[in-house]
Amino acid sequence: MENATLSFKYELENKTPRTNDGGTTRGASVTDFPASVGIAGVSMRLLPGSMRELHWHANAAEWAYVISGTVRTTIIHPDGHSYVDNFEPGDVWYFPKGYGHSIQATGTEECHFILIFDNGNFSEDHTFSATDFVACMPPEIVAQNLGLSLDEVAALPQKEVYFAAGPVPDESSFLASSRPDEKDIMLTSMHRYPLHAQQPRIIPGGGLQRLVSSKEFPISTTMAGSIIELQPGALREMHWHPNADEWQYYISGQAEMSVFLAEGTVVTEQFNAGDVGYVPMGAGHYIKNTGNTVCKVLIGFNSGTYQSIDLSSWIAGNPKDVVETNFALKKGEIEKLPNGQLFIQPKSI
Repeated sequence: MENATLSFKYELENKTPRTNDGGTTRGASVTDFPASVGIAGVSMRLLPGSMRELHWHANAAEWAYVISGTVRTTIIHPDGHSYVDNFEPGDVWYFPKGYGHSIQATGTEECHFILIFDNGNFSEDHTFSATDFVACMPPEIVAQNLGLSLDEVAALPQKEVYFAAGPVPDESSFLASSRPDEKDIMLTSMHRYPLHAQQPRIIPGGGLQRLVSSKEFPISTTMAGSIIELQPGALREMHWHPNADEWQYYISGQAEMSVFLAEGTVVTEQFNAGDVGYVPMGAGHYIKNTGNTVCKVLIGFNSGTYQSIDLSSWIAGNPKDVVETNFALKKGEIEKLPNGQLFIQPKSI
């Protein structure tokens, strides 16, 4: 039966954004999206030179995917080492909980990226910002700490900046500190993983998947992510994740998802680009492309280890008599069932 009181869809890009100094942000925590108890997300856009100021998150790690434009990040580790990285569309970053960092758009066009946090109670509006930290402390303490005069401290921002508009970084700043030699630029660094450069898993006629977990991206210990592209009519088959909640951002196309919650309860939602979907840990679900173009979905998990159990694999892994008894199959019907994993099933003819 359908459960009309519970929704696993949130129209993130229809939310009124927070806007100032060259940046906009739209967030969805469990407060906005009650089903999303284990993961929160933010859609952020920055104009060239605009910066999400130096800040940290006390209650969540940050995993991000760049949709368009280019961006530079900085991060400080507890051991005092700092790292700088530059990102292009299809790249992923990960910042552990509590590590100070910044994000600045580079290049000549707006940068759009999706931030995913491994805590549904996370809110971008309750982040610890460097300007807010300094503005809240006694001026004489700030002066002593930073080596400034009281007059110079008085000229600093008197409240949280959040977004700081500035010039586009010059060419020398594009060289990341984790890539010290311009002739030896690494494709992957400690905080950067080029997901779009990965050879995808391709299902002929159905679609493809690119996946990054802590196996491929060691620092991402608490989160994994995936990009799935479904051809028109194709189905990411019925499955569930035994170790993680799933948070979805629909980049393009249209889709349908049903979430099975046991005891005859299922919730079916229709998605368009800019919408967010959510599936609780262990809940059965599918995603079907219901449009006429490719449906591209960004998926985040609140576990660094990716695990999925697909219905086709489960059925194929059982003795035939078990399946026949379980589903009360008639003679010959079992031969029609999958004999291995489908993962993505192309459109039915």
